[in-house]
Amino acid sequence: MGSPTLEQVPGRTGGPVKRGAHTRAASGYNSFSKSVETIGKKQYQVQHGSCSYTFLLPETDNCRSSTSYVSNAVQRDAPLDYDDSVQRLQLLENIMENNTQWLMKVLNQTTRLELQLLEHSLSTNKLERQISDQTNEITKLQEKNSFLEKRVLEMEDKHTLQLKSIKDEKDQLQVLVDRQNSIIEELEKQLVTATVNNSVLQKQQHDLMETVHNLLTMISTPNSAKNNFIAKEEQISFKDCAEAFKSGLTTSGIYTLTVPNTAQEKKAYCDMETGGGGWMVIQRREDGSVDFHRTWKEYKMGFGDPAGEYWLGNEFVSQLTNQKRYVLKIHLKDWEGNEAYSLYDHFSLASEELKYRIYLKGLTGTAGKISSISQPGNDFSTKDADNDKCICKCSQMLTGGWWFDACGPSNLNGMYYPLRQNNNKFNGIKWYYWKGSGYSLKATTMMIRPADF
Repeated sequence: MGSPTLEQVPGRTGGPVKRGAHTRAASGYNSFSKSVETIGKKQYQVQHGSCSYTFLLPETDNCRSSTSYVSNAVQRDAPLDYDDSVQRLQLLENIMENNTQWLMKVLNQTTRLELQLLEHSLSTNKLERQISDQTNEITKLQEKNSFLEKRVLEMEDKHTLQLKSIKDEKDQLQVLVDRQNSIIEELEKQLVTATVNNSVLQKQQHDLMETVHNLLTMISTPNSAKNNFIAKEEQISFKDCAEAFKSGLTTSGIYTLTVPNTAQEKKAYCDMETGGGGWMVIQRREDGSVDFHRTWKEYKMGFGDPAGEYWLGNEFVSQLTNQKRYVLKIHLKDWEGNEAYSLYDHFSLASEELKYRIYLKGLTGTAGKISSISQPGNDFSTKDADNDKCICKCSQMLTGGWWFDACGPSNLNGMYYPLRQNNNKFNGIKWYYWKGSGYSLKATTMMIRPADF
């Protein structure tokens, strides 16, 4: 608000008086009231809060009765008519009333502004408190973040040390593994050399025994029987041994068979006596004279001597067993004179594209209630074709070709160990569910014939 205006109004002394003056303090207001009383003026007072506003107006009667004032006014100013004075006074009163109304509006506006200022002050205080609270929260979060960062750094350092320790241990283990691999490779070389030497000796022993056997046979067998046996061996070929048996040839021996869908011929040993005859032998182990640690191609085509130890050939057996249903009989002998067998009602081999996978169904027999050939069927593996389910290459570790699964519970084509050397031999000729995993058998025979024989 601006400073109050000053107007000259007539008084008893003729001097000017302050119009619209106001005070905020009580002492100033009292002194101003006394001065008004002494000069006898009419006053308007407005109270607003702690502030009071006083407005002075001249009294009409005093003006009319005071000749000294009129005289002085006439002397100072130009002569005025009384009616003009009244009109002027009335005009002044109207002006004063308008100013009073305007002042009331200003006061009302001031009040609203003060209220708004108060509300703004309260809002500002509230906002300041919120800011202060948020600042405190931020400070706490910063402290917590600093703590977490410190913990993370400590954990990183700890993990770095652990990783370094693990890496050092890994390096040490790798050195140890490399050293053991070198030792294993050297032992494998020595084992291969020993196996070759053993196979040569066994072959020589077998040849000698066969020569002796033939000499004894020639001496003890009549000429008619010998001629009959030779005729059977060189006769017209058959599809399998069951067909030869049904044709009237009931003597066990070597027969010529025809490979299905080809003109090729295959020599096989036919057992015409066991279980009614008609059995075609696809594998035989009896003296260790033949090395069974062979390649994929050798197991595919067959190897050995049908009169002794041999493997008939996966390809021939696969083609034969996929034409009709065959049964498989596995005959086993241990070194204590015991015998056992496992008979499967359904046997077949898949094609070479399917790795000659074996399929077996319906187990009976005395060589264990559980099949020692893992089921479901597994792929065939050899030393140069690893198709088993173990990273260790079972054929190289256990020797021979077989349906190993993960170096499972059987391998009839393993190393041949003689008596008193056949225990604790995990790479020997084993059939787990009859003699356990470390017992190497004396003799085995695998033979098949049609299920409808």
